[in-house]
Amino acid sequence: MRKAFVTLALLALAGLGLAQKCETNRTIVFADYDWESARVHNRIAQFILEKGYGCKTDALPGTSIPLITGLGRGDIDVSMEIWYNLSRDVIDQLESEGKIQRVGVNFPDAVQGWFVPTYVIKGDEKRGIKPMAPDLKSVFDLPKYKDLFRDPEEPTKGRFYNGVLGWFAEKVNTKKLKAYGLDKHYTNFRPGTSDALVAAIASAYERGRPILFYYWGPTWVLGKYDLTMLEEPPYDPEVWNALIEEENPTRACAFPLETVYIAVNTRLIKEAPSVVEFLKKYRTSNELTSKLLAYMQDNRASEEETARYFLRNYQDVWTKWVPAEVAERVKKAL
Repeated sequence: MRKAFVTLALLALAGLGLAQKCETNRTIVFADYDWESARVHNRIAQFILEKGYGCKTDALPGTSIPLITGLGRGDIDVSMEIWYNLSRDVIDQLESEGKIQRVGVNFPDAVQGWFVPTYVIKGDEKRGIKPMAPDLKSVFDLPKYKDLFRDPEEPTKGRFYNGVLGWFAEKVNTKKLKAYGLDKHYTNFRPGTSDALVAAIASAYERGRPILFYYWGPTWVLGKYDLTMLEEPPYDPEVWNALIEEENPTRACAFPLETVYIAVNTRLIKEAPSVVEFLKKYRTSNELTSKLLAYMQDNRASEEETARYFLRNYQDVWTKWVPAEVAERVKKAL
């Protein structure tokens, strides 16, 4: 009886050991882009692969195009954020050559637009703020509220906080101001840096003041603050292309909603199909990612600490990505 029990125990341990053995002996390398959301997603996926699948992982820091090129060469195995519309030509080329493959969608709803604090429209009873612009819904409502968003340097106009000079979005917003006829009513204020833009938003929000600005997500700003994106004409590819290509377009529309993909070097598909299956199921959202970045900002947490926070507090999300035995190993490692 004792011999049988020992045999069963050894078999169970052997089975557990086999389950933890990674399908590839190589270190799986992630593209560590120079923005926080990508690095947080990397740390989440790395923790799951290391603790749940028994894999070795690493991350190579850099900027967008060099890291995507590295993904094609095989220096990198996984990119947790592929912003296709920002690097379309490079991605199309590498996919046509069979070097990389998009295997999943990290989040389908990355946003860009013009925002105001929600208290500007609805007020905030807890903070003692009354509605300032209760009828503000669309960019076309902005002319009648120019005094609310008064530019201190040009008091006859409101101030629109654009992106940093030279950004693609800044150029688009500049054309939008003219196409919507808002350049007659608002100054096109371009902060010197993204930090300056964030500082202006944070300062206005904390003081309960009105502010009109361009922003995007996922970001901690969208995760921390209650903001409302103003309505624009729906995204239309024809209008959008004209907006981008023409010097003085007469029409404009909303920014396209961006689907952000997960991609791998195709070698990984053959070497580690279970890893790729996990990446196919990995799915978050703009809102969730923004909340994680807000946690990171408020708590001055590292990317690793933020990943552990997610894995502890959002088990209903990530346990759907992996088999039950993998989930149990990850939970025990937290």
